Amino acid sequence: MPDFIDLRSDTVTKPTPAMRRAMAEAEVGDDVFGDDPTVNALQERAAEMTGKEAALFVASGTMGNLVSHMAHVARGGEIIASTGAHLVEHEAGGHAVITGATVRQVPAGPDGEMSLSAIRAARSDPGNYHQAPTALVMLENSHSPSMGQPLTASHTSAVGKVAHEMGVPLHVDGARLWNASVALGTPVSELLADADSATFCLSKGLSCPVGSIVVGDGDFIALAHRARKVVGGGMRQAGVLAAPGMVALSDGPEGMVERLAEDHENARLLAEGLAGLEGITDIDPTRVATNYLVFGLDLRPEQDPLRARSAFMAEMRQRGVEFIEYTEGHIRALTHYGIEREDIERTLGITREALIAVGLATATV
Repeated sequence: MPDFIDLRSDTVTKPTPAMRRAMAEAEVGDDVFGDDPTVNALQERAAEMTGKEAALFVASGTMGNLVSHMAHVARGGEIIASTGAHLVEHEAGGHAVITGATVRQVPAGPDGEMSLSAIRAARSDPGNYHQAPTALVMLENSHSPSMGQPLTASHTSAVGKVAHEMGVPLHVDGARLWNASVALGTPVSELLADADSATFCLSKGLSCPVGSIVVGDGDFIALAHRARKVVGGGMRQAGVLAAPGMVALSDGPEGMVERLAEDHENARLLAEGLAGLEGITDIDPTRVATNYLVFGLDLRPEQDPLRARSAFMAEMRQRGVEFIEYTEGHIRALTHYGIEREDIERTLGITREALIAVGLATATV
């Protein structure tokens, strides 16, 4: 049990002992020349597991999405994505700065799904030169703005068919794609069956220290590979970074995919406990499908929301637990490797103490 419980993100994980051994023992070569056997093996493994023809190892999920956009979208094109998507809120505007693309945002429902009719309506008029031409449809799975809801294979397939009717590809930002797969009990290859390309992070729930994977057909990966070079993503003896990915995607006891179910269970346990605390609001444990949960503080009318949230977060941090501030005045917590049931129980006790300290809950004798 860690002394400090860090629930800000599933990127704060430390590599497993098996990953550290693999890094130390990794066979390496120059990946820019295509000579690193560990990188090559990871890319082959990722392509096999996702049901795609080829894969590319990149430094981050943001880079994965960026090189995918560069491969799919001509300058001046437009991407259709859900409102508040990671692409829009958390990727430093790379789609505009580097790809030269705009984004048309479509609202998603509580289940994280954009309606097919809304996607169709978002398409620009091909004959209207005043509008940026629609070039790509993009999904995020799991869907962060809806509290990590997993998107089903049937929904992804339906969106893919709409995109293809429009004459454009479908890209899936699958930063937490394996969480979605485990939550739904659906293989990733089925989730991506009708997607033209996808990314997934090794450095989030899979606990690797760095890296993401881009998958698609051979022609797309060739373009993405060139795009990776353009943004400075060529790495040399990168096998030491790819080796943890091979561990994470392995089938044996050291693999990190099946254990994601533990994170999901701990997230539900945390949500259930928070829902029962005085001073907590906007949390429905039945909606916790993956490792992702969001909640609010039950404030009195006279309390300033920003100050109250800041005071609460400071009290939590002082007591040894860290959440992260989220949109619309909410607070986010993500469970991950290294967080056990005992840590969840301790977090709930500390949360109650912090709520009392900032006047959002009453102490009982």
